[in-house]
Amino acid sequence: MHEDNSRRNMIKKVATMALASTALSSLTERVSAHDKAVGEPLKGKINHSVCAWCYDIPLDDLCVAAKKIGIPSIDLVDPKDFAILKKHDMTCAMVASNGKEWGITRGFNNPAHHDKLEAYFKHYIDETAKAGFSNLICFSGNRNGLSDQQGIENCTKGLQRIIGYAEKKKVTLVMELLNSKVDHHDYQCDHTAWGVALCKSVGSANFKLLYDIYHMQIMEGDVIRNIRDHHQYIAHYHTGGVPGRNEIDETQELYYPAIMKAIYETGFKGYVAQEFIPSHADKLASLNNAIHICDIS
Repeated sequence: MHEDNSRRNMIKKVATMALASTALSSLTERVSAHDKAVGEPLKGKINHSVCAWCYDIPLDDLCVAAKKIGIPSIDLVDPKDFAILKKHDMTCAMVASNGKEWGITRGFNNPAHHDKLEAYFKHYIDETAKAGFSNLICFSGNRNGLSDQQGIENCTKGLQRIIGYAEKKKVTLVMELLNSKVDHHDYQCDHTAWGVALCKSVGSANFKLLYDIYHMQIMEGDVIRNIRDHHQYIAHYHTGGVPGRNEIDETQELYYPAIMKAIYETGFKGYVAQEFIPSHADKLASLNNAIHICDIS
């Protein structure tokens, strides 16, 4: 009996060691594969950018880190910081236009703002063109009781005051689609259909949309269909995990490789910018992972 028990114990030990060895080998292979992927050049089907505001580090340091990953652009940089981008040979795929007076809640849907917005945006158009950049963000503003149709009419009147100037300077004004359900209550440009209707009303190839995947998943879902149906009105994309706006990995509901494939298949030549808020301590590792998730074959 004693001999049988010893034999059983030995078999258990051997089996346990074999299982541990197999698990370790599998883990080693996965880590090795990940390290190899990180070290390889990006495949080039998606032009990558990253939003500066998501990372609490100096812009100089973000530029250095982004270049190491293979990101050539930083999004939402103000003209006063263009010199930092130029120093690192970086571009700005989407120029910021937020100021103390103008931004998400106060935009083109209020005619009372149009005179000041005209002067304000002509200055930003000049700065964008001078730097050799091409996309300048803008916003509808909050509804404040406006109907959808009145909002479109008001935005059209305001934008048409500057769109000819933007065309001459070869700058595209890009209005961001944001959710009004969770993050930006009462914001008017909160559905793809509304943004597309505004594009048609303005009637210029120099006015398009920033399709924020995070925001539109919250508001309407059907992300890939909307991208396929309306891609001609989209100049730029932002990412973010849903819910929470954190990493775009398996911890959230969107499958970004499929979304990137759909974007690529539309013939899109612009940029996709990471705009998630990293939840991990190593924020740049989260950024690196996100870029490789979007780096489709």
